[in-house]
Amino acid sequence: MVKFIEEELMVIRKEILDMWDLVYDQMKTACEAVPTADKKLAWNVVLREKRVNASELKIDCDVEDFLGLYSPVAVDLRFALAMQKMNNDLERIGDFAESIARFIIKNEDGKTPDPELLKKLRFSEMVEQVLSMLETARKALIEEDLELANTLFAKDNIVDEINGKVSKILADYIHEKPEEAEYCLDFKSVFLKLERTGDHTTNLDEEIIFYIDAKVLKHSYLNPKGNKTKL
Repeated sequence: MVKFIEEELMVIRKEILDMWDLVYDQMKTACEAVPTADKKLAWNVVLREKRVNASELKIDCDVEDFLGLYSPVAVDLRFALAMQKMNNDLERIGDFAESIARFIIKNEDGKTPDPELLKKLRFSEMVEQVLSMLETARKALIEEDLELANTLFAKDNIVDEINGKVSKILADYIHEKPEEAEYCLDFKSVFLKLERTGDHTTNLDEEIIFYIDAKVLKHSYLNPKGNKTKL
């Protein structure tokens, strides 16, 4: 019985890591397409979204089968529950990548964002932080490294700080160039999706910590502005 349980856990773990890689590539590709409004890259993301959804359904079924067949306890139960929740968060991140890609596709005239505006908005820095969070959380899961997992919260604060200034920067830009209002309002959604990706990556991180150290961190940490809210 123990051998079968270990084998099933290894299968689920591999499925999660494979989905993680897929979702990471989706987000990276979507963000790479933004500065040049690359519709080819954007369509690649949209078309691969079906793979993300299929992976989520497969993992959900496998975890439910595992829980039903083996009635796991202790660490095995924590692992299965953590994988199930992480699966849902990864699927949501995949949705955010698709949303960013669709912003580019929706832009029929192929308009590219003002490079100076991108610098003021710290777009590249925000993308770098979000991708780094995904990489770090994945490594923390593989290595079961609590110390590494705990470094993600500071990164998420940087993402939140960047996003918190976006509205003001875009409002000032629209004041100078009113003709760009519609584009800027749509463009703001890209930053919102990146910020939400950061939030869902901290969810992933919390589940890793729950699995490793049985610590439930939901709604339990503070950022400099007060309570961190999960939606």
